[in-house]
Amino acid sequence: MTTAETSTAVYQAPGPIGPGAFVVTILITHMNPESNPAAGRPARLAVGIVGAGRAGTALGVALARAGHQIVAASAVSDASLRRAHVNFPAAAITEPSQVIRRADLALLTVPDDALPGLVAGLAATGAPLEGRMLAHASGRYGVSVLEPAVRQGALPLALHPVMTFTGRADDVDRLRGTSFGVTAPEVLRPAAEALVIEMGGEPVFIAEEHRDLYHAAIAGAANHLITLVAQAMDLLRKAGVAEPARLLAPLLSASLDNALRFGDAGLTGPVARGDAATVAAHVAALEAAAGPSASTSAAAAAGAPAVAAYVAMARLTADRALAAGILRPADAERLLDVLGGRP
Repeated sequence: MTTAETSTAVYQAPGPIGPGAFVVTILITHMNPESNPAAGRPARLAVGIVGAGRAGTALGVALARAGHQIVAASAVSDASLRRAHVNFPAAAITEPSQVIRRADLALLTVPDDALPGLVAGLAATGAPLEGRMLAHASGRYGVSVLEPAVRQGALPLALHPVMTFTGRADDVDRLRGTSFGVTAPEVLRPAAEALVIEMGGEPVFIAEEHRDLYHAAIAGAANHLITLVAQAMDLLRKAGVAEPARLLAPLLSASLDNALRFGDAGLTGPVARGDAATVAAHVAALEAAAGPSASTSAAAAAGAPAVAAYVAMARLTADRALAAGILRPADAERLLDVLGGRP
Protein backbone atom coordinates (compact mmCIF):
# COMPACT_ATOMS: atom_id res chain seq x y z
CA MET A 1 0.00 0.00 0.00
CA THR A 2 1.34 3.40 -0.94
CA THR A 3 1.72 5.92 1.84
CA ALA A 4 -0.30 9.09 1.57
CA GLU A 5 1.56 12.11 0.31
CA THR A 6 0.71 15.33 2.14
CA SER A 7 1.46 18.79 0.82
CA THR A 8 1.05 21.94 2.87
CA ALA A 9 -0.14 25.30 1.56
CA VAL A 10 -0.40 28.51 3.53
CA TYR A 11 -3.18 31.02 2.98
CA GLN A 12 -2.94 34.34 4.77
CA ALA A 13 -6.12 36.35 4.95
CA PRO A 14 -5.65 39.93 3.80
CA GLY A 15 -5.18 42.52 6.50
CA PRO A 16 -2.47 44.26 8.45
CA ILE A 17 0.30 42.22 10.01
CA GLY A 18 0.47 42.61 13.76
CA PRO A 19 -1.57 41.61 16.80
CA GLY A 20 -4.56 39.61 15.74
CA ALA A 21 -3.06 38.66 12.37
CA PHE A 22 -3.31 34.99 11.54
CA VAL A 23 -2.20 32.39 9.04
CA VAL A 24 -4.29 29.38 8.12
CA THR A 25 -2.49 26.21 7.09
CA ILE A 26 -4.28 23.88 4.72
CA LEU A 27 -3.29 20.21 4.47
CA ILE A 28 -4.09 18.60 1.13
CA THR A 29 -3.70 14.82 1.05
CA HIS A 30 -3.23 12.84 -2.15
CA MET A 31 -3.78 9.10 -1.86
CA ASN A 32 -2.79 6.38 -4.27
CA PRO A 33 -6.05 5.45 -6.09
CA GLU A 34 -5.49 1.77 -5.26
CA SER A 35 -4.78 2.29 -1.59
CA ASN A 36 -8.10 3.72 -0.44
CA PRO A 37 -11.64 3.84 -1.88
CA ALA A 38 -11.78 7.51 -0.98
CA ALA A 39 -8.72 8.23 -3.09
CA GLY A 40 -8.11 11.81 -4.11
CA ARG A 41 -10.74 13.18 -1.74
CA PRO A 42 -9.99 15.85 0.84
CA ALA A 43 -10.50 15.14 4.53
CA ARG A 44 -14.08 14.40 5.57
CA LEU A 45 -15.74 17.68 6.43
CA ALA A 46 -18.55 18.80 8.68
CA VAL A 47 -20.75 20.73 6.23
CA GLY A 48 -23.31 23.39 7.04
CA ILE A 49 -25.85 24.85 4.63
CA VAL A 50 -27.04 28.43 5.01
CA GLY A 51 -30.10 28.52 2.77
CA ALA A 52 -31.36 24.98 2.19
CA GLY A 53 -33.16 25.84 -1.03
CA ARG A 54 -33.01 23.91 -4.28
CA ALA A 55 -29.34 24.52 -5.04
CA GLY A 56 -28.13 24.21 -1.45
CA THR A 57 -29.96 20.91 -0.99
CA ALA A 58 -28.56 19.45 -4.21
CA LEU A 59 -25.00 20.45 -3.31
CA GLY A 60 -25.42 19.18 0.24
CA VAL A 61 -26.74 15.80 -0.92
CA ALA A 62 -23.83 15.53 -3.38
CA LEU A 63 -21.31 16.22 -0.62
CA ALA A 64 -23.03 13.74 1.68
CA ARG A 65 -22.81 11.09 -1.03
CA ALA A 66 -19.08 11.83 -1.22
CA GLY A 67 -18.73 11.03 2.47
CA HIS A 68 -18.98 14.42 4.13
CA GLN A 69 -21.39 14.97 7.01
CA ILE A 70 -24.16 17.56 6.82
CA VAL A 71 -24.25 18.78 10.41
CA ALA A 72 -26.46 21.86 10.26
CA ALA A 73 -28.71 23.86 7.98
CA SER A 74 -30.75 27.02 8.04
CA ALA A 75 -33.96 27.61 6.10
CA VAL A 76 -36.66 30.26 5.96
CA SER A 77 -39.56 29.04 3.84
CA ASP A 78 -41.72 26.07 4.77
CA ALA A 79 -40.61 24.31 1.58
CA SER A 80 -36.93 24.74 2.47
CA LEU A 81 -37.51 23.56 6.03
CA ARG A 82 -39.24 20.41 4.76
CA ARG A 83 -36.46 19.87 2.24
CA ALA A 84 -33.79 20.15 4.94
CA HIS A 85 -35.58 17.73 7.30
CA VAL A 86 -36.12 15.15 4.56
CA ASN A 87 -32.62 15.27 3.04
CA PHE A 88 -30.55 15.90 6.17
CA PRO A 89 -32.40 14.22 9.04
CA ALA A 90 -29.34 14.21 11.31
CA ALA A 91 -28.57 17.91 10.79
CA ALA A 92 -29.44 20.60 13.29
CA ILE A 93 -31.88 23.13 11.84
CA THR A 94 -30.71 26.39 13.28
CA GLU A 95 -29.86 30.01 12.49
CA PRO A 96 -26.95 30.93 10.20
CA SER A 97 -24.31 31.79 12.80
CA GLN A 98 -24.87 28.44 14.52
CA VAL A 99 -24.57 26.69 11.16
CA ILE A 100 -21.17 28.35 10.75
CA ARG A 101 -20.15 27.36 14.29
CA ARG A 102 -20.81 23.66 13.66
CA ALA A 103 -19.21 23.48 10.19
CA ASP A 104 -15.77 23.13 8.64
CA LEU A 105 -17.30 24.05 5.28
CA ALA A 106 -20.35 26.32 5.08
CA LEU A 107 -22.34 26.56 1.86
CA LEU A 108 -23.93 29.99 1.49
CA THR A 109 -26.70 29.13 -0.98
CA VAL A 110 -28.95 32.17 -0.84
CA PRO A 111 -30.18 34.36 -3.74
CA ASP A 112 -27.52 36.57 -5.35
CA ASP A 113 -28.98 39.81 -4.01
CA ALA A 114 -29.09 38.44 -0.44
CA LEU A 115 -25.48 37.21 -0.37
CA PRO A 116 -23.64 40.49 0.44
CA GLY A 117 -25.99 41.24 3.33
CA LEU A 118 -25.67 37.70 4.69
CA VAL A 119 -21.87 37.84 4.67
CA ALA A 120 -21.79 41.30 6.21
CA GLY A 121 -24.23 40.19 8.89
CA LEU A 122 -22.22 37.09 9.78
CA ALA A 123 -19.07 39.18 10.10
CA ALA A 124 -20.76 41.94 12.11
CA THR A 125 -22.44 39.61 14.60
CA GLY A 126 -19.32 37.70 15.54
CA ALA A 127 -20.03 34.39 13.84
CA PRO A 128 -17.00 32.09 14.29
CA LEU A 129 -15.46 32.45 10.83
CA GLU A 130 -11.74 31.95 11.39
CA GLY A 131 -10.38 28.85 9.69
CA ARG A 132 -13.70 27.85 8.15
CA MET A 133 -14.28 27.47 4.43
CA LEU A 134 -17.14 29.61 3.13
CA ALA A 135 -18.37 28.57 -0.31
CA HIS A 136 -21.16 30.40 -2.08
CA ALA A 137 -22.95 29.16 -5.18
CA SER A 138 -23.76 32.51 -6.80
CA GLY A 139 -22.99 32.88 -10.48
CA ARG A 140 -22.57 36.64 -10.28
CA TYR A 141 -20.04 36.90 -7.50
CA GLY A 142 -16.46 35.75 -7.10
CA VAL A 143 -14.73 35.75 -3.75
CA SER A 144 -14.69 39.52 -3.19
CA VAL A 145 -18.26 39.36 -1.84
CA LEU A 146 -16.87 37.24 1.01
CA GLU A 147 -14.31 39.91 1.97
CA PRO A 148 -15.96 40.87 5.32
CA ALA A 149 -15.69 37.22 6.41
CA VAL A 150 -12.19 36.81 4.97
CA ARG A 151 -10.98 39.68 7.15
CA GLN A 152 -12.01 37.53 10.10
CA GLY A 153 -10.18 34.46 8.85
CA ALA A 154 -12.67 32.68 6.62
CA LEU A 155 -11.39 30.79 3.58
CA PRO A 156 -13.33 31.96 0.50
CA LEU A 157 -14.60 29.82 -2.38
CA ALA A 158 -17.05 30.58 -5.21
CA LEU A 159 -18.50 27.32 -6.57
CA HIS A 160 -21.30 27.99 -9.05
CA PRO A 161 -22.97 24.96 -10.66
CA VAL A 162 -23.96 25.78 -14.23
CA MET A 163 -27.25 23.98 -13.88
CA THR A 164 -30.88 24.72 -13.09
CA PHE A 165 -32.57 23.01 -10.15
CA THR A 166 -36.23 22.15 -9.71
CA GLY A 167 -36.36 20.96 -6.09
CA ARG A 168 -36.91 17.34 -7.13
CA ALA A 169 -34.88 14.41 -5.80
CA ASP A 170 -33.05 13.99 -9.12
CA ASP A 171 -31.45 17.46 -8.89
CA VAL A 172 -28.29 15.97 -7.41
CA ASP A 173 -27.95 13.60 -10.37
CA ARG A 174 -27.87 16.60 -12.70
CA LEU A 175 -24.58 17.65 -11.13
CA ARG A 176 -22.72 14.75 -12.71
CA GLY A 177 -20.74 16.19 -15.61
CA THR A 178 -21.97 19.72 -14.89
CA SER A 179 -19.43 22.52 -15.07
CA PHE A 180 -18.90 24.73 -12.02
CA GLY A 181 -17.70 28.31 -12.37
CA VAL A 182 -14.96 28.44 -9.73
CA THR A 183 -13.17 31.44 -8.27
CA ALA A 184 -10.75 31.03 -5.38
CA PRO A 185 -7.41 32.32 -4.10
CA GLU A 186 -4.60 30.42 -5.77
CA VAL A 187 -3.73 28.40 -2.69
CA LEU A 188 -7.36 27.27 -2.29
CA ARG A 189 -7.80 26.18 -5.90
CA PRO A 190 -6.88 22.53 -5.16
CA ALA A 191 -9.52 22.41 -2.41
CA ALA A 192 -12.13 24.02 -4.68
CA GLU A 193 -11.28 21.63 -7.49
CA ALA A 194 -11.50 18.60 -5.20
CA LEU A 195 -14.89 19.61 -3.82
CA VAL A 196 -16.34 20.15 -7.30
CA ILE A 197 -15.03 16.82 -8.54
CA GLU A 198 -16.46 15.10 -5.46
CA MET A 199 -19.87 16.51 -6.32
CA GLY A 200 -19.54 15.01 -9.80
CA GLY A 201 -18.81 18.31 -11.50
CA GLU A 202 -16.05 19.75 -13.65
CA PRO A 203 -14.30 22.91 -12.37
CA VAL A 204 -13.88 25.83 -14.76
CA PHE A 205 -11.86 28.64 -13.21
CA ILE A 206 -13.24 32.16 -13.73
CA ALA A 207 -11.21 35.26 -12.87
CA GLU A 208 -12.76 37.55 -10.29
CA GLU A 209 -13.01 40.45 -12.74
CA HIS A 210 -14.90 38.31 -15.27
CA ARG A 211 -17.66 36.97 -13.01
CA ASP A 212 -20.35 39.42 -14.21
CA LEU A 213 -19.57 38.69 -17.87
CA TYR A 214 -19.54 34.95 -17.20
CA HIS A 215 -22.90 35.14 -15.44
CA ALA A 216 -24.45 37.38 -18.09
CA ALA A 217 -23.49 34.85 -20.76
CA ILE A 218 -24.95 31.79 -19.07
CA ALA A 219 -28.04 33.55 -17.70
CA GLY A 220 -28.77 35.05 -21.11
CA ALA A 221 -28.38 31.69 -22.80
CA ALA A 222 -30.44 29.64 -20.35
CA ASN A 223 -33.07 32.06 -19.07
CA HIS A 224 -33.77 33.90 -22.31
CA LEU A 225 -33.99 30.59 -24.14
CA ILE A 226 -36.92 29.64 -21.92
CA THR A 227 -38.58 33.00 -22.60
CA LEU A 228 -38.14 32.62 -26.36
CA VAL A 229 -39.47 29.07 -26.38
CA ALA A 230 -42.45 29.89 -24.16
CA GLN A 231 -43.27 32.87 -26.38
CA ALA A 232 -43.02 30.70 -29.50
CA MET A 233 -45.44 28.19 -27.96
CA ASP A 234 -47.94 30.97 -27.22
CA LEU A 235 -47.77 32.14 -30.84
CA LEU A 236 -48.17 28.59 -32.15
CA ARG A 237 -51.28 28.08 -30.02
CA LYS A 238 -52.71 31.27 -31.52
CA ALA A 239 -51.88 29.83 -34.94
CA GLY A 240 -53.95 26.74 -34.09
CA VAL A 241 -51.22 24.27 -33.10
CA ALA A 242 -52.60 22.03 -30.35
CA GLU A 243 -49.24 20.64 -29.15
CA PRO A 244 -46.59 23.30 -29.75
CA ALA A 245 -43.98 21.61 -27.56
CA ARG A 246 -44.19 18.46 -29.66
CA LEU A 247 -43.83 20.49 -32.84
CA LEU A 248 -40.85 22.49 -31.57
CA ALA A 249 -38.86 19.80 -29.76
CA PRO A 250 -37.01 18.22 -32.73
CA LEU A 251 -36.28 21.61 -34.32
CA LEU A 252 -34.98 23.19 -31.12
CA SER A 253 -32.89 20.14 -30.23
CA ALA A 254 -31.23 20.26 -33.65
CA SER A 255 -30.72 24.02 -33.45
CA LEU A 256 -29.09 23.81 -30.02
CA ASP A 257 -26.83 21.02 -31.22
CA ASN A 258 -25.84 23.07 -34.28
CA ALA A 259 -25.13 26.14 -32.16
CA LEU A 260 -22.94 24.26 -29.69
CA ARG A 261 -21.05 22.37 -32.39
CA PHE A 262 -20.72 24.97 -35.11
CA GLY A 263 -21.41 28.40 -33.59
CA ASP A 264 -22.47 30.99 -36.17
CA ALA A 265 -21.78 28.50 -38.96
CA GLY A 266 -24.87 26.62 -37.76
CA LEU A 267 -27.20 29.50 -38.64
CA THR A 268 -30.08 28.70 -40.98
CA GLY A 269 -33.43 30.33 -41.77
CA PRO A 270 -34.68 33.45 -43.52
CA VAL A 271 -32.37 35.97 -41.83
CA ALA A 272 -29.24 33.94 -42.60
CA ARG A 273 -30.45 33.51 -46.18
CA GLY A 274 -31.30 37.19 -46.58
CA ASP A 275 -35.00 36.55 -47.29
CA ALA A 276 -36.17 40.10 -46.54
CA ALA A 277 -39.72 39.53 -47.80
CA THR A 278 -40.18 36.56 -45.47
CA VAL A 279 -38.85 38.53 -42.51
CA ALA A 280 -41.25 41.38 -43.37
CA ALA A 281 -44.15 38.90 -43.42
CA HIS A 282 -43.09 37.58 -40.01
CA VAL A 283 -43.06 41.06 -38.52
CA ALA A 284 -46.47 41.86 -40.01
CA ALA A 285 -47.95 38.65 -38.59
CA LEU A 286 -46.55 39.39 -35.14
CA GLU A 287 -47.93 42.93 -35.27
CA ALA A 288 -51.33 41.57 -36.23
CA ALA A 289 -51.18 39.13 -33.29
CA ALA A 290 -50.68 42.10 -30.99
CA GLY A 291 -53.79 43.87 -32.30
CA PRO A 292 -57.24 44.26 -30.74
CA SER A 293 -58.35 40.85 -32.03
CA ALA A 294 -56.23 39.08 -29.43
CA SER A 295 -58.80 37.31 -27.26
CA THR A 296 -56.73 35.42 -24.69
CA SER A 297 -54.17 36.50 -22.13
CA ALA A 298 -51.55 34.24 -23.70
CA ALA A 299 -52.17 35.75 -27.13
CA ALA A 300 -51.97 39.26 -25.74
CA ALA A 301 -48.73 38.47 -23.95
CA ALA A 302 -47.31 37.13 -27.19
CA GLY A 303 -48.11 40.28 -29.14
CA ALA A 304 -46.16 43.56 -28.92
CA PRO A 305 -43.24 42.11 -26.90
CA ALA A 306 -42.94 39.37 -29.52
CA VAL A 307 -42.47 41.97 -32.25
CA ALA A 308 -39.69 43.73 -30.34
CA ALA A 309 -37.98 40.44 -29.47
CA TYR A 310 -38.16 39.15 -33.05
CA VAL A 311 -36.77 42.39 -34.49
CA ALA A 312 -33.95 42.59 -31.93
CA MET A 313 -32.90 38.98 -32.49
CA ALA A 314 -33.21 39.31 -36.28
CA ARG A 315 -30.86 42.30 -36.21
CA LEU A 316 -28.35 40.47 -34.03
CA THR A 317 -28.60 37.35 -36.21
CA ALA A 318 -28.04 39.44 -39.35
CA ASP A 319 -24.99 41.11 -37.81
CA ARG A 320 -23.46 37.79 -36.83
CA ALA A 321 -24.31 36.13 -40.15
CA LEU A 322 -22.73 39.05 -42.00
CA ALA A 323 -19.56 38.92 -39.87
CA ALA A 324 -19.34 35.14 -40.40
CA GLY A 325 -19.61 35.52 -44.19
CA ILE A 326 -22.94 33.66 -44.34
CA LEU A 327 -25.04 36.70 -45.28
CA ARG A 328 -24.10 38.83 -48.29
CA PRO A 329 -23.83 42.61 -47.71
CA ALA A 330 -26.54 43.38 -50.30
CA ASP A 331 -28.96 40.96 -48.59
CA ALA A 332 -28.08 42.44 -45.22
CA GLU A 333 -29.04 45.90 -46.49
CA ARG A 334 -32.46 44.67 -47.58
CA LEU A 335 -33.00 43.08 -44.20
CA LEU A 336 -32.05 46.28 -42.41
CA ASP A 337 -34.54 48.18 -44.60
CA VAL A 338 -37.26 45.86 -43.26
CA LEU A 339 -36.06 46.03 -39.66
CA GLY A 340 -34.68 49.55 -39.54
CA GLY A 341 -37.86 51.43 -38.69
CA ARG A 342 -38.96 48.97 -36.04
CA PRO A 343 -38.66 49.59 -32.30
